[in-house]
Amino acid sequence: MEEKEIGEVSSYFSHVGVAAIKLSGKLKVGDKIHVKGSTTDFEEKVGSMQIENKVVKEAKKGDHIGIKVPDKVRKNDKVFLAK
Repeated sequence: MEEKEIGEVSSYFSHVGVAAIKLSGKLKVGDKIHVKGSTTDFEEKVGSMQIENKVVKEAKKGDHIGIKVPDKVRKNDKVFLAK
């Protein structure tokens, strides 16, 4: 399975289970992502995302997004688009 890196975790808000991600590629609701780091490794389908507290359906390179994640993530974890 070939994966393309599309971002990096910049923050994690444990009280709401949300990851802040700086994108280096495009992402849209419905895409499947793979979050990987030294102790992080899970896949998930993007159910929703926000930019500055506004719900969006897609985001592009350079955007800072927030998405709900099922597990703890850490700063600098890599985000890949799973094929």
